Amino acid sequence: MAVRNGEVGWPRALPAVLALLVALAAAHVAQAEDGPRKRPNVIFILTDDQRPDTIAALGNTAIKTPNLDKLVQSGFTFRNTYCMGANTAAVCLPSRTMILTGLSLCRLPESKDNKGGKDKQENKKPENTFPLVMKKNGYVTLRSGKNTNVPTEIIKQFEKNYGLKRSATCTKEHTDHGIDFIRDNAGKRPFFLYLAYGTPHDPQPAPQSFYDMYKPQDMQLSPRFLAAPPFDHGATSVRDEFTIPWPRTKESVQARLARYYASITYTDEQIGRLLAALKDSGEYDNTLIVFASDNGLSLGDHGLIGKQNLFEKGGMQVPLVICGPGIPKGQSDAFVYLYDIFPTVCDYCGIEPPGKLDGKSVLPIMQGKKEKIRDYVFNIYGPQRSVRDGRWKLIRYTHINRSQLFDLQNDPDELNDLAGKPEHEGKVKELLDLMAKLQKDFGDKAPLTTQPYDSEGAGGEKKAAKAKEP
Repeated sequence: MAVRNGEVGWPRALPAVLALLVALAAAHVAQAEDGPRKRPNVIFILTDDQRPDTIAALGNTAIKTPNLDKLVQSGFTFRNTYCMGANTAAVCLPSRTMILTGLSLCRLPESKDNKGGKDKQENKKPENTFPLVMKKNGYVTLRSGKNTNVPTEIIKQFEKNYGLKRSATCTKEHTDHGIDFIRDNAGKRPFFLYLAYGTPHDPQPAPQSFYDMYKPQDMQLSPRFLAAPPFDHGATSVRDEFTIPWPRTKESVQARLARYYASITYTDEQIGRLLAALKDSGEYDNTLIVFASDNGLSLGDHGLIGKQNLFEKGGMQVPLVICGPGIPKGQSDAFVYLYDIFPTVCDYCGIEPPGKLDGKSVLPIMQGKKEKIRDYVFNIYGPQRSVRDGRWKLIRYTHINRSQLFDLQNDPDELNDLAGKPEHEGKVKELLDLMAKLQKDFGDKAPLTTQPYDSEGAGGEKKAAKAKEP
């Protein structure tokens, strides 16, 4: 065909068209072969006993957390994130089990590790867990974390698993494992790295240089500080409460707080090393980073030291920051449980989550498609139950038939108990009814009235003077 009106006839154009089609086909094949590597990597950093108010970028001017600050400043923070609870004084065990299964507390399978579950499946290996789902979807997986109070059958499902005793250098060693893992897999396979740190749990490990950063006398105690709790809340005899003598003094809590901040700053430095290695690998812009802690800590608030309580800044509220490609910078007050992390990661990575999870993806909140995924938070510890909405919170102490009612809008420190005031009788009843409904929804069969209870701890942890976690 000749050239007519500036147009090239098909016989002359055919080789060029065929070459273009071949190139497009080759590109499609290459993309298909490279598909799994295009999935985002996932790094999940979990600390031990870190309160939500221990990040400088979230308002704590007394602590140094430059690397966590960068995550906050570039990612999305959930300000109302909770561990659902525990039926053992070692709250970290059920917390980490919920995280790795996406299940709520009362639906966890009972095992030698977890005595809080109801379904007796001692001889059945956990299925549809976080590590297994990631592995089935093409991810290479590694966990490096503490070696006690962990769901052993689940962490064995990571392709590589390092368990270390808590020490002054353990956080660096975990980070070294993570850095090596990133370097070994960058650009080859998508990776799922779970760093389950053992800091800042007591004895708050850190090199001496970090302890030198914080002077006890400079530590400011919160307005919630008390020398002792005003009544038996049901866990005053667990080991955590004997790591500082009774009654609490300003000086003893300040000394603990200084060590606690030092351990967090040490952990923050290790997170900085990890993020630097990720950037050097060229994978930073293709990696979802999740930072959280397994539970909080009281540190003198309401006369308590440990996490075996349901006050807002006591045991169950934790930090949660998520950042990565496509995650906008922002914050939300939506109610989130730690077991929402598993389905959220699946949602982000385009993975179908396993059925029957209690967790819900929070990705729609970060994308601005939803304001919230639940209306209430229900928490459990031993004989304690609590429920809260956006303003009101009720704590029920079933072993002594006592309730506390707090107006969190006007009393965020939970200092003014309104439960005994006649004008609030209706609100107490309303929240008790809601609590009973949520108990049914979550499979919690404990009565809300007096029941026998071992005050040495829901998990039978003794108050031995050792005050040392196994």
